[in-house]
Amino acid sequence: MRYGMNLLLWSGELNDSMLPVLHMLKNLGYDGVELPIFNLDLDYAKWGKKLDELGLARTAVTIRLADDNPISSDASVRAKGVELNKKTLDCCAAVGATTIVGPYHSALGHFSGNVRTADEWKWGVDSMRQTAEHAGKVNVTLGVEPLNRFETYLLNTHADAAKFCREVGHPRCRMMYDTFHSNIEEKSITEAIHSCADMLTHVHISENDRSTPGRGNVRWCENFDALREINYNGWLVVEAFGLALPEIAAATKIWRRMFDSEEQLARDSLAFMKSQVAKRWCS
Repeated sequence: MRYGMNLLLWSGELNDSMLPVLHMLKNLGYDGVELPIFNLDLDYAKWGKKLDELGLARTAVTIRLADDNPISSDASVRAKGVELNKKTLDCCAAVGATTIVGPYHSALGHFSGNVRTADEWKWGVDSMRQTAEHAGKVNVTLGVEPLNRFETYLLNTHADAAKFCREVGHPRCRMMYDTFHSNIEEKSITEAIHSCADMLTHVHISENDRSTPGRGNVRWCENFDALREINYNGWLVVEAFGLALPEIAAATKIWRRMFDSEEQLARDSLAFMKSQVAKRWCS
């Protein structure tokens, strides 16, 4: 098992102010970090060297929005979504990120007002297949992320996301599981995890209030038991949000502080994950 921390708790992009954070996470014992890749113009090769020097592996996260929506009825908008997904993959390759996760299958926070259509599903599969073909060229794995109904309407359940990836039909197209979204959408955590076992490449550990995992109402025993049942052995990445960045706080609907400090959250989250794994994988 590898343990990571999503950097969106501190920043929406890599910059020099993040260096103390990276050192702190390394000293706490994290294996790697999850990098937000929204700005495609950074010198990611330079950051890859810095992270190599620190001994931190990396995964990455990105999104698509309404003007580059891969399931738009406008073919030019879909093409833009694929183009930006490919450019993001190039950034991943430059920085040394092995996996790119997130809701880049459709526009985050954009709704048609109706259920997804057969055309939207078809356009999404086609767009993702083109993205996956490029992912294969740059040696990066896709971790397609289903989100709750308040953030997207294309993929809400993990079974649907697994079906979507199977239809894409490319070895680089996989999916991720997120404890926050499953807490909202899934009737059975166990069934949800088993339904996507063959496609699962990444896991987000996120509490129901997006603060310190283990201190809320997520059914943690059920989550970790099911992950052990399918013999998952990959990244466990903490995804938590705070008030450090107004634009991220607004996007994630965080309106109050729910932890003592970012360092406390990171430290306690790592201890929590390791304790849960030790009970199941190491006994």
